[in-house]
Amino acid sequence: MTSFQGTPTYPDHAWHGNATVLENVQIARATFRIRLASPPLAERIVPGQFLMLRLPRRDDPLLGRPLALYAVVPDASGRPHAVDVVYLIIGRMTSRLREVPAGAKLDVWGPLGNGFPPDEAEHLVMVAGGIGQTPFLSLGREFLGMQRYGKPPRAVPVAKKATLCYGARSAEFLAGVSDFEAAGIEVHLATDDGSRGHRGLVTDLIAPLVAKSPWPCRIVCCGPEPMIAATARIAQRLAIPCQVSLETPMACGIGACFSCVARIRDESGNWDYRRTCVEGPVFDAQHVVFDNEELGAPSAREAE
Repeated sequence: MTSFQGTPTYPDHAWHGNATVLENVQIARATFRIRLASPPLAERIVPGQFLMLRLPRRDDPLLGRPLALYAVVPDASGRPHAVDVVYLIIGRMTSRLREVPAGAKLDVWGPLGNGFPPDEAEHLVMVAGGIGQTPFLSLGREFLGMQRYGKPPRAVPVAKKATLCYGARSAEFLAGVSDFEAAGIEVHLATDDGSRGHRGLVTDLIAPLVAKSPWPCRIVCCGPEPMIAATARIAQRLAIPCQVSLETPMACGIGACFSCVARIRDESGNWDYRRTCVEGPVFDAQHVVFDNEELGAPSAREAE
C-alpha cells in the first residue's frame, strides 16, 4: 500500500477510559467548550488529532462523536492534565452533551488520527470556516513556541507569525476569537452578513494576506469542504504549501467501518480511498480529490 501521510496513527496507540467533565460552557451561539480531565490523553495528543466522545450508559446515540483538540490544559505543576474540545449543537449527541454538568464522566478514546505535521512555517496562515477553527488554537500556540505537545514533546520550528482567517455565518457564531488573540495570533474575520469583519467569504482574505506578508507562508485549513477546496486552489495558484483537515463524518473513529473514506492521490497521480480517521484527518491539499473535481488518473483498484 502506498503511504500518503507517513506512518499512520492507529487506534491501538490510543487511551480509552472515563474522563471527568471540569467545565462545559457556552462560547458562542450554539457553540460550547467542554474540558475533560484526562492526563493520559492530554500528554499524548498533538494539534490536528481528535478524540471520540460518547455518553456512557446510553444507546441513543449509540456511536461516539469525533471532536478535534482545541487546547491542552496543564495542572498546577505544568504537566498536561485536561483537554478542551469545542462543539456545535447540530444533533442528538451534541444537544445532550450541552446538558452534561461538571463532575460527570464521559467515555473517551484518543488521541486518534494524524495531526498537522511540524513542518517549518515562517508565517503560519490558518484558514477556518464554521467550527473549523477548533484545531488551530493549539497549533498556533505550538508554532509560536508557547506550548509543546505529544509524548515525547515534538520539536516544531518557531514561526515568526501566526494568523487566523476565520469565517462564519454571522458574528454571533464566531467562537473563541479572544482565545486566539490572547495567544498572540493575528485574527482576520469574515461573516456572510457583514456583522463582523469582511463581508463575504473567508477565502477572500487569503491572497491579500499572503501578498503583504514579509515571510514565506504555509497554509493550513479546516472547515466545510467547498471552503477547503477553494483554499487548496488558492494555495496551488500562489505556490504555497497547504495541509487540510477534512471534516468527513465518522462512525467508529478507529478505521474499522470505512465510512469516512476520502479520495487521496499519491505522488504518481493515482488516487485511492483512504480513511480520514486513520490516514487523516490531515492531508496535503494537493493530494485530495474534492467533490466535482476532475479525477484524472484512475485509482489503483480501477487500474488492476
